[in-house]
Amino acid sequence: MEEKLIERLEAAVRRLELISAGGFSAAEDSGGGDVSSSDPSIIAFDDLIGNYVARVSTAAEKIGGQVLGVTKLLEQAFSVQKDLLIKIKQTQKPDLAGLAEFLKPLNEVITKANAMTEGRRSDFFNHLKAAVDSLSALAWMAYIGKDCGMSLPIAHVEESWQSAEFYNNKVLVAYRNKDADHVEWAKALKELYLPGLRDYVKSYYPLGPVWSPTGKPVTSAPPKAPTSGAPAPPPPPPASLFSSEAAPASSSRPKEGMAAVFQEIGSGKPVAAGLRKVTDDMKTKNRAIRTGVVSAGEKEASPTSKPSFSKVGPPKLELQMGRKWVVENQIGKKNLVIDDCDSKQTVYIYGCKDSVLQIQGKVNNITLDKCTKMGIVFTDVVAACEIVNCSGVEVQCQGSAPTILVDNTAGCQLYLSKDSLEASITTAKSSEVNVLVPGAGPDDDWGEHALPQQFVHVYKDGQFVTSPVSHSGN
Repeated sequence: MEEKLIERLEAAVRRLELISAGGFSAAEDSGGGDVSSSDPSIIAFDDLIGNYVARVSTAAEKIGGQVLGVTKLLEQAFSVQKDLLIKIKQTQKPDLAGLAEFLKPLNEVITKANAMTEGRRSDFFNHLKAAVDSLSALAWMAYIGKDCGMSLPIAHVEESWQSAEFYNNKVLVAYRNKDADHVEWAKALKELYLPGLRDYVKSYYPLGPVWSPTGKPVTSAPPKAPTSGAPAPPPPPPASLFSSEAAPASSSRPKEGMAAVFQEIGSGKPVAAGLRKVTDDMKTKNRAIRTGVVSAGEKEASPTSKPSFSKVGPPKLELQMGRKWVVENQIGKKNLVIDDCDSKQTVYIYGCKDSVLQIQGKVNNITLDKCTKMGIVFTDVVAACEIVNCSGVEVQCQGSAPTILVDNTAGCQLYLSKDSLEASITTAKSSEVNVLVPGAGPDDDWGEHALPQQFVHVYKDGQFVTSPVSHSGN
């Protein structure tokens, strides 16, 4: 009983701290001070912040670093939403241009949070993506009618969390039985939206915000003067304000050259010959010179060779801190190989193009991030092989892989061995994902299976039933 009482007191203190830091200034400037203290919907939102948001914040403070940083932005986003809820009660229903201007403060916070997921992938990428993607749920305020192009507020909150849950589950899996603070953070984040925000919206705004018919009109930002006589383009729909990522580019199937490389690798012929071996002097711990300056002798060795680095940075293929293999910005390299690895190490491939990497041996995790026309051949992986933000890639597992994740990827060929046929394959926001499995006999052809990217949702017996779209002839 004493522990529960202490928890309740701590929650009350956190609530007061969050409310005091939440910025009543915006509400007071609009004359909404009385509304915030008496309106049931605002009081309920204070409770949401004091209970659910505070729980996420408490867990984040124990973790610190980037997780605490993105959680601070999450707190700010909910604080801004509270201010907007107060303003709505004194504001007339705006048009699309006015709505975009009204929601601009919320959009700015979400944009700032989204910036934390850009660039090189950090060790807490899954935390960041879970928090950032979840913030799109706050866009339920943009619902102004059935023709506005978005789901009803309750459905919007649930759909937004489904996108974030992909990464939140990865946090739970990675830290289960390892670090209770990370597990608590992930659980608290989910409960903030389900049931937290969802039940709040269901209780007070199931049909969207209730604008004041006698309130002040929203003044939209003046459009910039067009450089020509052409009229200014119409503003974008409000739902796009909260898009955390650009739509994936249209994909093309992998070229024959890449398929030929995989065919040779899977033919059973010796493939180690001609592969670029990672020697001891290439490892970070054994490097004498780490400045990245190319010596004159090295330049003279291959005067006609094409530059093998991208505009992002120099190419890398190295072992960092004895735990993480980093392969970055490799362009046009078809003979890369890592053969000195163990089951405690991870492999991170970033920004590579038109290259092939072979990983010989068992590793803990493989991540392929922002690569184009890239081929990966690996033996065994303990945890998962992740393919994120890629285009036109091919991945072959020659041993076992319990989990394969494909996210925001256009064009992906997965080759499974007989030992990896029971792998769990999860896809999200991806298109043209094909899985090839070996035939029954050694001389039989590979069987190709296209994973569905379109689904039909039918409301039946009080719930939606989802099934993949089937095409005749497949």
